[in-house]
Amino acid sequence: MAQSVKLADDIMALVRREADLRSRSVAGQLAHWVRLGRAIELSGTFDYARITAALEAGLDTTELSEEEEAAWLDEFTAKMAEPSATEVAFFAKRNGLGRGVGLDAGGNLVYAKGDVAE
Repeated sequence: MAQSVKLADDIMALVRREADLRSRSVAGQLAHWVRLGRAIELSGTFDYARITAALEAGLDTTELSEEEEAAWLDEFTAKMAEPSATEVAFFAKRNGLGRGVGLDAGGNLVYAKGDVAE
């Protein structure tokens, strides 16, 4: 039974790019990556539990193999890109006060919609 899944725009851009490069449909590319990811997690030579332990600070990343470290870095980077509830509340408060609410890609202060830099 087919089901719909919501994915972030950046993930979909990656999927579309890879699907085009590999002459696959978007669904085919996603299925391929799901099978590949599952195989890696179940692999006897690629210990996903060690990566999880490193993400939880239960294992020093210097103890990971090169492949495990690459997977850890991908997951760590993704987790760091997600704002915490505290950060969301902080920037919502700043937005309400008309103060800067973040930085753009160039490092410039971004203001709440309709606000102007002083």
